[in-house]
Amino acid sequence: MARIDVRKTYKLYIGGAFPRSESGHSYEVTDSKGKFVANASLASRKDVRDAVVAARKAFGPWSARTAYNRSQILYRIAEVMEDRRPQFEEAVKQSEGGTAAAARGQVDAAVDRLVWYAGWADKLAQVIGNANPVAGPFFNHTAPEPTGVVGVLAPQSSSLLGLVSVVAPAIVTGNVAVVVSSYARPLPAVTFAEVLATSDVPGGVVNILTGDAAVLAPWLAAHMDVNAIDLCGVAGSAELATSLEVAAADNLKRVRRAPDAEPDWTLDPGLSPMTAFVEHKTVWHPIGI
Repeated sequence: MARIDVRKTYKLYIGGAFPRSESGHSYEVTDSKGKFVANASLASRKDVRDAVVAARKAFGPWSARTAYNRSQILYRIAEVMEDRRPQFEEAVKQSEGGTAAAARGQVDAAVDRLVWYAGWADKLAQVIGNANPVAGPFFNHTAPEPTGVVGVLAPQSSSLLGLVSVVAPAIVTGNVAVVVSSYARPLPAVTFAEVLATSDVPGGVVNILTGDAAVLAPWLAAHMDVNAIDLCGVAGSAELATSLEVAAADNLKRVRRAPDAEPDWTLDPGLSPMTAFVEHKTVWHPIGI
């Protein structure tokens, strides 16, 4: 006996919960061949505001955790992704086409990327911080601190590895994130949200919105309680990227600029994705008195 299709509508991920879009709207998600796969919530301006509120609430407790504890939590995300490997492989294959081997390779790379960033959590401060020599009876020390709420425009084509490569460096340094997923390829992102909800990540640390970046990004860039924005998701859209940089300047956001073309996410990312969203605090303390 043939079964009735159970067609899923994926919700947003805000504050550790899965609400429907405030707009009540959704859009059809198709696979690489144009066949219907599921519906995804179409986020609105109000959803952006709600996600920023949730992120701001989570920032204090998350940034106060030890770097080692954040490392453990990122590693736990990798563990849960590994357990749900078949679902991620299917989501990547549906979204991007290609072979099963290519999908497996992208899931491998995404899990490895999370483990790599987890390893940096308690080492970054030693690499980019330092004790500064000064002429006087003072101890002078510089240490990195998280910027705050980071708006992240996820890559449009690399639906899983690209997503992990922009979210992990933001949160491992103590920031919190509001992420706008790929519009055409949201399935890996919404599956990633389900992993976050079950892998010890506190609610609000990562918030994932599905919808059109061209519609949502201007509100995110102009929001006065967003401290930084990553424009990788609008790579190649010079006019949009410029307008977002202008909007971000209103409250002096840190901006990770959009590249001319989407990067090759399989390459070694280096430290710049992490250092893009940290501040440096210098402490002076008298000695010998």
